[in-house]
Amino acid sequence: MYDIAIIGAGINGCSVAYELAKSGKNVVVFDEVSIAGGGSGAAGAFISPKFSKSGELKELLNDAFVYSMDFYEKNFPKYLSKTSLLHIAQDEKSSDILKLYKSSTKLKLKTPSDKVLNSLSKEAKEKENIYLDAGIVDSQAICNSMLKSSQFIKEKIEDLNFDNGIWILNKTYKAKQLILATGAYKSLLNEAYINLRGIWGHRIDIKTSTKNEVSIHQFVSISPSKDGVISIGATHNVHFHPQINQEPYNVKEGRTELLEKASRTLKLENIEIIKDYTGLRSGSVDYLPLLGRVVDSKKTLSDKKINFQLKKVNLNDYSYYENLYIINGSAGYGFVLAPYLAKMLKEHIVESKEIDKKLNPARFFSRWARKLL
Repeated sequence: MYDIAIIGAGINGCSVAYELAKSGKNVVVFDEVSIAGGGSGAAGAFISPKFSKSGELKELLNDAFVYSMDFYEKNFPKYLSKTSLLHIAQDEKSSDILKLYKSSTKLKLKTPSDKVLNSLSKEAKEKENIYLDAGIVDSQAICNSMLKSSQFIKEKIEDLNFDNGIWILNKTYKAKQLILATGAYKSLLNEAYINLRGIWGHRIDIKTSTKNEVSIHQFVSISPSKDGVISIGATHNVHFHPQINQEPYNVKEGRTELLEKASRTLKLENIEIIKDYTGLRSGSVDYLPLLGRVVDSKKTLSDKKINFQLKKVNLNDYSYYENLYIINGSAGYGFVLAPYLAKMLKEHIVESKEIDKKLNPARFFSRWARKLL
């Protein structure tokens, strides 16, 4: 019997396992592939804020950026590379956004050196940019290290059953509480209102004679040089999903796209592709992550006392699956958001602290129910 079972060993599942194990919980984590074997393993794992005008996602990501940089430095310093980040505008619209961001941010900004700017293409050099201290983490090493105090089982979970206050997985494993960190793959709950979109990620490691000193974000993300190797990625493809598309992903075309986009920013020379990393990330339709308890739609819809047409519904009136939680929908900011979200979920489970309503998965149920009824 485990205190908590987690399905999914990406950065979300591993971060939650780390927090709960640190709190004294007996944790088991399941994944059908491996630790960080999907979208998390394919990620560039850049730790950066969101550069936008305003909005809830920007505020969440900026808070998560500050928290996660400190978290990784304190707990996993050998897997964090502190590096300057140069974020370059793609066009006139994004240039205006960066100008506004510069005038309002509380983060400490820097000025890129002539050496950094001279490494850029002529077009990139002329664009508006933001330069600040940030970082990159080793995605595989971080996730594996996070699970050192938990048990990991490589197994596909296909059967869930809740019986007498206990979750039973594959008719074998028992846990008092269950957390779903399964990304954009088919849900085990079959709850239609949890509408996650798949975002296919592709990263390549290349050998190149080009020397790059900083992280660069423009059309793609480009890492600093390390032993002559640069990582480029991940390109976002919202049209490919390994469980839906009949044809496999075209890796060769993906490489070509990554290199073409990177060359618009950085003058790459003498390129040799070393390795490809691909995987599926998950994003929500409103771009905010999903964190917290999960509504049981069948039970909730049968409750005649609830008026689903009201714009402001008391989410506490809904029926929820007992001892079941979700952490999902971080899209391309998984390694920024995961430690921050995991802390919130741990505090909710262990200390009964409320999670911000804007992250509550029930927000999607409310909209879905209004359209359905």
